[in-house]
Amino acid sequence: MAWSATLVAPRRFRTYVRCSTDAGGNPIPFHSGSIFGEERGQASGAAVAPRESPKRVESREMKGNVAIVTGGATGLGRAVALDFARRGVHVAFNYVLLPNRDIAAQALLTETALRGLGIEVYCAVCDVRDADAVNAFVETSKAELGGVHYLVNNAGIAHDGALWRMGDDAWREVLDTNVTGAFHCLRAVAPAFRKQHYGKIVNVASHQAYTPGFGIANYAASKAAVIGLTRSAAVDLGATNVNVNAVAPGFVRTEMLAKLPPEVLERAEKESLLGRVAEPEDVAHVVTFLCSEEARHITGQVIVVDGGLTLA
Repeated sequence: MAWSATLVAPRRFRTYVRCSTDAGGNPIPFHSGSIFGEERGQASGAAVAPRESPKRVESREMKGNVAIVTGGATGLGRAVALDFARRGVHVAFNYVLLPNRDIAAQALLTETALRGLGIEVYCAVCDVRDADAVNAFVETSKAELGGVHYLVNNAGIAHDGALWRMGDDAWREVLDTNVTGAFHCLRAVAPAFRKQHYGKIVNVASHQAYTPGFGIANYAASKAAVIGLTRSAAVDLGATNVNVNAVAPGFVRTEMLAKLPPEVLERAEKESLLGRVAEPEDVAHVVTFLCSEEARHITGQVIVVDGGLTLA
């Protein structure tokens, strides 16, 4: 009887397969064991707890499902919510009250536009930095709309300034909103997504996570962290058929862009390979695609939607 050992996978998934043959050269059924069991001090013949295996899930249409879009009253969030609505997806969105801006009135306009597309809508004030408020918002959204299937972490802020002048508050508020807020929302929907063995999450990062400009250390750091959070969440939730991805937009024609000096916009258009900045719908279509069944085998990825700006 002869024995051979063959390495059949990269080290992370390393498995040794022991093959034996009888006197006539016929194979005897093999036994395989994970090297991890031995590395953790277990005997080679000891049972090793299997990794949770994804189950096969039938494809489903988006129509009739429910999406939560954070920061959905204006800008990119509003465009995402509207794109979901055009696909027949019911939408819950939150917003926060801001000084010198009537966000409540804009939220009402967005809610009216969504209802005009024939879907159900839930809208409420919710600060994503507050974990208890996020949990309450998610639970109420589920109760009002009949569940939750998609989460888009769009809520975000920027407080720009040179690194040496940036105060603790400016740093903390951006990181707490853009990163911790996204984490709060991810954690709030995860139990429902895992239980129903289905869910799609899209986090909004930024091209400036890769190519930051001057004076945005807090914002660039937060969006780089969002990318790390995306990849880690994809690992944690993949076995329960939950896809987690991110989009990294370049400059998008929203209210925030309008506040920038004209020369910044001109430079962005010039440096873009397509010669333009994005409209909100350009990014929104990518977000809803990542929530569709056409993207069911994409997870842990970052789709850069910048017109080639980062290639210039």
